[in-house]
Amino acid sequence: MRAPELKGRGWLNTGGKELSIKDLRGKIVLLDFWTFCCINCLHVLDELRPLEDKYGDVLVVIGVHSPKFEHEKDAEAVVAAVERYGVEHPVLDDPELHTWKQYAAKAWPTLSVVDPEGYVVASMAGEGHAEGLRRLIDELIATHEAKGTLHRGVGPFVPPPTAQTLLRFPGKALPLSDGTVLVSDSARHQLARLNGEEVVSRIGSGQRGRADGTSEQASFSEPQGLCLLPTNISNICGYDVIVADTVNHLLRGLKLSNGEVTTVAGTGRQWRSTVDDHAHDARSMDLSSPWDVAWYQGKVIIAMAGTHTLWWFDPVKRTVGLYAGTTVEALRDGPLPDVWLAQPSGLSVSADGQRLWFVDSETSALRFIENNVMGTAVGQGLFDFGHADGAAGQALLQHPLGVQALPNGEVLIADTYNGAIRKYANGMVSTVDTGLAEPSDVFLSADGRIHVVESAAHRIVEVTDGDQSMDAKRHKVKRPPTELAAGEVTLDIIFTPPPGQKLDYSFGDPTRLEVSASPAEILVAGEGVTTSLKRTLTLKEGVGVLQVVAQAATCDSHDEHAACHLTRQDWGVPIIVKDGGAQRLALILRGLDEEA
Repeated sequence: MRAPELKGRGWLNTGGKELSIKDLRGKIVLLDFWTFCCINCLHVLDELRPLEDKYGDVLVVIGVHSPKFEHEKDAEAVVAAVERYGVEHPVLDDPELHTWKQYAAKAWPTLSVVDPEGYVVASMAGEGHAEGLRRLIDELIATHEAKGTLHRGVGPFVPPPTAQTLLRFPGKALPLSDGTVLVSDSARHQLARLNGEEVVSRIGSGQRGRADGTSEQASFSEPQGLCLLPTNISNICGYDVIVADTVNHLLRGLKLSNGEVTTVAGTGRQWRSTVDDHAHDARSMDLSSPWDVAWYQGKVIIAMAGTHTLWWFDPVKRTVGLYAGTTVEALRDGPLPDVWLAQPSGLSVSADGQRLWFVDSETSALRFIENNVMGTAVGQGLFDFGHADGAAGQALLQHPLGVQALPNGEVLIADTYNGAIRKYANGMVSTVDTGLAEPSDVFLSADGRIHVVESAAHRIVEVTDGDQSMDAKRHKVKRPPTELAAGEVTLDIIFTPPPGQKLDYSFGDPTRLEVSASPAEILVAGEGVTTSLKRTLTLKEGVGVLQVVAQAATCDSHDEHAACHLTRQDWGVPIIVKDGGAQRLALILRGLDEEA
C-alpha cells in the first residue's frame, strides 16, 4: 500500500524542518514506532545503529514516538529521551498516535519499511530484526538502483546542540565510605565520583564502547546500576564495585583504588535463548540490559530488565544463573522462579538483609522477595498506573526506576514518570516530594539524609522526608487491542527460515511455543509449552494480554560445518475477547542471523 503521511505534534533532530513521505521519495525509509519506557524499543535503537552507519546514504530511519505512559506524552520528556538514548535520526513526536494508527501498529516496538517509491513493503513487531532488515535493504537497493528510483545522498538528520552540565542523565548512585558518591553518568558512558558538587574523578573514556583497562582506557555504553561488594568478597575478586553496563549487556568490575575496569559477566551479545536456573560460567553467558545490581544473601542480584527477570551472579565462583522470572512480561507472584516480572529496574535490600525490594517499572509496581517467594506491595499490572496515595492495594505509581529500603522498615520509591519520591510504610503509600525531573534513584548518605538522582535535571539533590497532599490521578494504557472470538481460536506463528538456512532437526523438533495470559482466567485452554508453532486456544469473554514466546532453530543449508541459529520473539498482545471477534491470530516470527 501507499505509505500514509507522517502526522504528529512536531519533529526533533531535523533542525526545525517538518518531513513528509513525499520529501523522502527516493530513499528507503524505516519507521521505528517506539516509546522511551520500553526496553525492547531501546534494544531496537541499538540494533539500528549499525544499519544507519552502513546504509547512511540510502536509508532514512524515522523514529515515531508513540507513548504508553502519560508522562511520555510530555514534549520536553520526549526531547530529553531522544538525547538520553543517543537517537541520531529524525523523530516524529506523535502523542495522539495518529501515525501509529495509520500504519496499524499494535505493539512496541513496531518497524515499517517504505520503499523509494513510497510503498510500505514490510512491517514487523518486536526486536531482533537487524539481519532481516539488512537483507531487505540490500534487495531494495538492487531493485531501485536498476529502476533508477534510488537517490543517494545525505539524509535529513540534524544533530541538536550539545549541552554542558556536570552530569548528563545520570542513572544510579552509590555512596562510598569516604563520603564521596559514585554515579553512573549514563549519557556520557562514564562513571563519575562526586564530592558534593565537584567531580573528583571520572572512569571511562566518555565514548560508547566496551573496552577494559585503566580509567582512561575503559569504556561503557549507558551504564546504570552500581553495587559495592563486601570487603571479604572484593579482596578475593580484586575489584570493589559491580557495574551494570546496560547497553553492552555486561557486568563490569571496578577497582576503586585505581579506577581499573574488567568485564566479569556477559559476552557482549544480547540474550536470545531459553532460560534456566543452573549455574553457568559468567563470561560465557549472554545477558540482556542489566539495569541494577544489589548484594543479597551471598550473591549479586541482577535486575535483568531486557528479559523481565532477576538473575544472580557469584563473583567468587564466577557463575551466573536465573533467580526469578520466566521472561513473560506481566505481574504474577508466588514461589521462585515461576513468577512474572516486567522490566525490573531498581533493587534495594532491607536493613536486616532478609527482604529484597525491587521496582518493576512496566507494571508500575513495588515488589519484594523473601524466603524465595515473591510478593507485590504496590501495583496493579501492565496497563494501570497513575499518582494515587493511600492503601497500598489501591495506590498507583508510574514507571518507577529506583528504590531504597530504610533502616526503620519503610521504603522510598523513585516514582520516575510522576516526578516524585513516594513512601511505602505499614501498608500505606504517601508522597514525600514532587516536581522532580525523572528521578531514577534514591539513596541515603552516610549521615542518613535522603538524596535523589534527578536524572532529567542532570544532578543529585537532597529531599526531606515529609508527606504531601496529592490529588489522585489514575490512568490506563490505551493501546488498540486485537478482537478475538470467545471459544476456540487458532494461534498461528508464521516462520520461514532466512535464505540459505533450514530448520535444524538435529536435536529433535526445532520449534518451541509458550503461551500464557494476564489475567490467567481469560485463557481457558491452550496455556503452556509445545513444540508446534500452531495451537488452538480457548478464550473466554474479557480484556487482557496474551503472552506469546516463539522460537525456531535453524542451520546453514550449504555447509557440512553449518552454523546454528536461533530465532526467538516475545509478544504481549492486548486482546478483547467477544462474540464476532477473529478466530485466528497470526504472528510473524522473523528469521535472524544469530550464531548459537
